[in-house]
Formats: sequence, C-alpha cells, structure tokens
Amino acid sequence: MIASGIFFIATFAILALVSSSLRNARSLQRGYVDAGMAASQVFQIFKTNTDPDLSVSGDFGDALRGYTWQAQSAEFDTNGLLQVDIVVNKSGSYQPIDKLTILVFQANTKSSAFGPGRK
Repeated sequence: MIASGIFFIATFAILALVSSSLRNARSLQRGYVDAGMAASQVFQIFKTNTDPDLSVSGDFGDALRGYTWQAQSAEFDTNGLLQVDIVVNKSGSYQPIDKLTILVFQANTKSSAFGPGRK
C-alpha cells in the first residue's frame, strides 16, 4: 500500500514536469517580435541615405508573416546625427507591438553646426 502511494506520487510529479516542459516549448515556438529585429534593416537604409527627414516601412518576410515596421527619421541636435523612431505593428492590431528609437550618424547630412533648422 505504501509502495503504491509512493509510486503514484512519483508518477504525478513526473507528469507535472513533462506538462510544464511542453508548455514552455510551445511558448518558445511562438516567436516574439520586437523593434530591435527591424533596427538592422533600418540602420542600413538610413546609413546610406542623405535625406535627414525620411519615412520608410517594411516587413520581416516569410519568417514573421503579419508583422510590419515603420521608421521615421528627424535630425537630432548635433551635426549629422539622425533620430530614427521605429514602430512594429501586427496586422489586425491597433496598438503597436514595440517601439524603439535609435541614433544614426550620417557624415554627409546637410545641416548647420548649430543644430537642426538653425543657420
């Protein structure tokens, strides 16, 4: 009787461990999308562009269907430095999934030494 009780307790403990492991594996497969994933694409676009006020958008291809990103740049306080705001959206959702701001240096940006809009 005691051996049967210990056996059932051990069996249920093992089943609970397997169940939680499967739940964790499923959550890892869903794939979390953040703005950092789009930052490398955005950085390449803004690094080679000469327009300080630019708006671009894109997607993540077949890897993450239904997710898109948008980036808007504006000149920052110093000469040649752009502030780029990146927003990731999911189709059908009204709220952004993630937001990120990066700074990109462009040596050939036409701006004054006193900052944006000052001459």
